[in-house]
This record gives sequence, C-alpha cells and structure tokens, in this order.
Amino acid sequence: MNITFGDHVRVLSAPETDERGLAGKCGQVYGETTPSVTGVEVIGEAREDYALNVFMEDLDADFWFAPDLLELIDHAAGTEIIIGNRKAVRRADGSWEESDSLPTKKWWQFWQ
Repeated sequence: MNITFGDHVRVLSAPETDERGLAGKCGQVYGETTPSVTGVEVIGEAREDYALNVFMEDLDADFWFAPDLLELIDHAAGTEIIIGNRKAVRRADGSWEESDSLPTKKWWQFWQ
C-alpha cells in the first residue's frame, strides 16, 4: 500500500534509522518531494528519486525518508485541511471528503 500525505507512519529499523535513534518512532506524513530537484537530505536510499517528509510530534522535528523505511499505521481519519473556504476531511480509507461549506466572512469581520 502506498503511503501518502497525511498518513500516520512508523519508521522501520535499518542501519540508517537505528543510528539516528528514529527506528520505531511514529509520525505523520507532511509532504513529498523529488530529492534530485529539491536537494533535501534523505534518510535511506531514495531509489525512485522520491522521498516523504514525516513530522514527529514527540521530537518536534521532521525528516525526509525513503519510502521503504516507513510502515503505514493508518490514514489519519479525521485529519482536516482548510485552504481558503475549501475544507477536506480524511476518511479511514485514505480518500478525502471535500466541501466548500465554510462560512465566508465579510472583510470587515476579521475579528470573528
């Protein structure tokens, strides 16, 4: 199963994760990138020139990982994303339920 944005993941044990003390740690996927373009430091070998950014709340830090060093825990059902007046809520199956039902405010109601 592919790991994607928003998923909860666990870092697998491997020499590169063990030496950093990250093996077994859990976090949430906050992004993805093409390391050859962005130049991020990736833990593991990004064989397909693809890496995932995982934020670990207990460390208050994020790291870029090769996907084969991560294990899916769940799709973080209930995660909400709001961009402008669009809202998306993550379902248990990994899909997103989108809506534009957020109330819009008049420019002069900025304090509400």
